[in-house]
Amino acid sequence: MASLRPTSLRSAVLSNVSRRSMMQMANQASARKQKTEGDISSVFVSLAGEAPPPLPKRFSDLKKTMVPTTHDQERIVHGWITLLDALKVAVAEIQEKGTSIVPEVAFSDMVGTEEWKNEVRKRGVVVVRDVIDDEEVLGWKQQLRDYIEANPQVKGFPADNKQVFELYWSSPQLAARGHPNMLATQRALLQLFHADPAAEISLNNPVVYADRLRMRLPGDSKFALGPHIDGGSLERWEDPIYRSCYREVLQGRWQDLDIWDIGRRINATTDLYEGPGQCGVTRGFQGWTSLSTTGPNEGTLCVFPLIKEAISYLILRPFFQPKFSPSHPDFLVANSWKLDLESTDFPNSPIGRVQELNNASHPHLRLDEGGMVSVKAVNPGDMVFWHCDGIHAVEKLHAGTSDSSVFYIPSAPLTKKSAKYLVRQREAFLHGYPAPDFPGGNGENGFKGVGTAKQIRNDVARRAMGLMPFITNQGTLGEQKLLKEVNQILGF
Repeated sequence: MASLRPTSLRSAVLSNVSRRSMMQMANQASARKQKTEGDISSVFVSLAGEAPPPLPKRFSDLKKTMVPTTHDQERIVHGWITLLDALKVAVAEIQEKGTSIVPEVAFSDMVGTEEWKNEVRKRGVVVVRDVIDDEEVLGWKQQLRDYIEANPQVKGFPADNKQVFELYWSSPQLAARGHPNMLATQRALLQLFHADPAAEISLNNPVVYADRLRMRLPGDSKFALGPHIDGGSLERWEDPIYRSCYREVLQGRWQDLDIWDIGRRINATTDLYEGPGQCGVTRGFQGWTSLSTTGPNEGTLCVFPLIKEAISYLILRPFFQPKFSPSHPDFLVANSWKLDLESTDFPNSPIGRVQELNNASHPHLRLDEGGMVSVKAVNPGDMVFWHCDGIHAVEKLHAGTSDSSVFYIPSAPLTKKSAKYLVRQREAFLHGYPAPDFPGGNGENGFKGVGTAKQIRNDVARRAMGLMPFITNQGTLGEQKLLKEVNQILGF
């Protein structure tokens, strides 16, 4: 919709005109660019049952570029040794404490209390209790069931028993994303991050990033997402700006890494290959909102609850190869690994797909031996958030007796990059097409009861969707400059 005249666009979105009128305006926009049609299995090599091909030689050259001198090599080896020592202690604590190690906070305690923040900064994950009233959330779930029943052509995974739906614009999803408590929770979580005052980012203005929903059924074992990290795979090393987010790690100083400096990420390219499901905005936290009462062993989320050490290990892992087989008693000992700058191996990092991890590719995390823990039991209206670099998974088997259902709703700050994405997302919304980062196709275009812009009534939610201009006289100088530029990008 960037080609629409600003005055026409502003008049449309501020006057609550009909969806038909807004779509007529959107039709004037340039041709939409979509990703290949598919479902969530398009995103994961493991779900698709594929084996990624070997990486080309340029990835060996990339390693040498990142560690060019003997001094650099000595530093990274030292960092690897100290990191493995720290991981051994930390993983043992995770194995001992299990699910209880996951921090939690009540929605009502998020603002004005500090106790919960330090533990979240260490663990990279938090359960937020009672964000939205149970009855309201259960009403959304019934509306979803009605919507799916009215539109049986909806895509989903697995195809023979759909549980992860390619739905982005149902009325309940719009209501959840725009709920005042939802936006307040996102805003509170973004305050855990920081950026230079001149950085063009607004942590006070979360934006809507439309994602799917899941309604996992008892007994399901097909939607078994193994440990993975969102936000690109090879991009973390290949994109120079993204790589700079982890510069201390590559210098052997992983202890000095500030994983909460979000200003570093603003201009990083997390989607070099335009792969399905690769994120086109800067997210602070991934997250979901529970629509069910769900606990461990009932198809819920698993996390590796240690953020700085885990991402440091991921970044260093391609530079080291084992001297022995996994069956060797000293396999995990630091001096049983050697520096490797010759191979093109970046373990479980496929081109254009999600970064996955397992015991074979990342053995020191002990992912199948207690390193991954299920989150605590949740009720409808509770939320779970995890750092954008956090390792997470879905339990292999849903052994419960009722559905395990969630809306995927992250916490993403406003930047120029996210504003440009909002323009594309807004156009997709007005047409009912899938959100731009996700597998393409006609989506919900023509669906009965698809959500409309008129349903997004509160101003904060409309701004977060790119349907109203942002207030510009707030925040740091960098933030004020950003807000003015964002309004121009959005056409206001």
